[in-house]
Amino acid sequence: MTKTEALYQSLLEPSPALLQDLAAIEGDIMILGAGGKMGPALAELLAKGVKKAGLNKKIAAASRFSEPGLQEKLTALGITTYAVDLLNEQQLQALPEMPNLLYLAGQKFGTTGKESFTWAMNSYLPGRVGEKFRNSRIVAFSTGNVYPLSPVVNGGLDETNPPQPLGEYAQSCLGRERLFEYTASRYGTKLLLYRLNYAIDLSYGVLLEIAKKVRQEEPIDIRMGHVNVIWQGDANEMAIRSLLHCSNPPKILNITGPETVAVKWVAEQFGKRFGKTPLLVGEPASTALLSNAAASFALFGYPRVSLSQMIDLVTAWLEEGGATVYKPTHFQEREGRY
Repeated sequence: MTKTEALYQSLLEPSPALLQDLAAIEGDIMILGAGGKMGPALAELLAKGVKKAGLNKKIAAASRFSEPGLQEKLTALGITTYAVDLLNEQQLQALPEMPNLLYLAGQKFGTTGKESFTWAMNSYLPGRVGEKFRNSRIVAFSTGNVYPLSPVVNGGLDETNPPQPLGEYAQSCLGRERLFEYTASRYGTKLLLYRLNYAIDLSYGVLLEIAKKVRQEEPIDIRMGHVNVIWQGDANEMAIRSLLHCSNPPKILNITGPETVAVKWVAEQFGKRFGKTPLLVGEPASTALLSNAAASFALFGYPRVSLSQMIDLVTAWLEEGGATVYKPTHFQEREGRY
């Protein structure tokens, strides 16, 4: 194991705050959509937390598990796994009910040209899940994309700003929220809408995309000149801890890092580390897709992993030849076409 891998693994360990909140969460926990970008790490974090806290709490994970070996890996961690197609009504209804649900299922990559499937995954399915798990506390992953572009000088939109989604992907994500809100109002379900914007890991994310372009001397479009980022491990901890804050009427919570990060600055930071001059294209617009996450910091504190740490980790990961996943964030997109 390299030094970077060892540091990375240490950052995946559950924090004392998470262990305390896990003990306060009543009942077992299920993850729906456990096979995506964040699901495997979230499931592993839950398993580690339950074991470290000495809790008698069952963790379950449901997904198609199309990635070879993932289901077996989670099973080896003591997680009960269910290989299901959530759009298959019979398979969905066959899942056991659980007191706590972390909902991660959704479609983003390649949504253009697959609009009907995007709406089925992001809007139709949440309605079915809301019916099925009406008696659960639900943390439903959403996105900051439901907000409009806003002036960079404002520092991002908070939860009091009304949604104004741009493009069908973002519209379908608002549909996800509305369908969960509908079933929550109908059945009294306690719900939290978890608006994430953007999670960062060593194998994917905005920072990795910028770093690779700097390193390979490829042009970087900086018209979407500013972004928000948060370490995936911090985002996963906040998701689990959010189970204690589900309510009816539903609570909305922005999840991201504290900085309004300039893409140009990030590219220059990687340039210094790689000994390269970033090839920047375009001029930063005065607006960007930005969220204000002050409310989440009041609940959970600030993220443990800083922006500078993330940049250093991504740099070292690339230099050591670490594995990456081609799941682009499309953070440069200003027209809502994903």
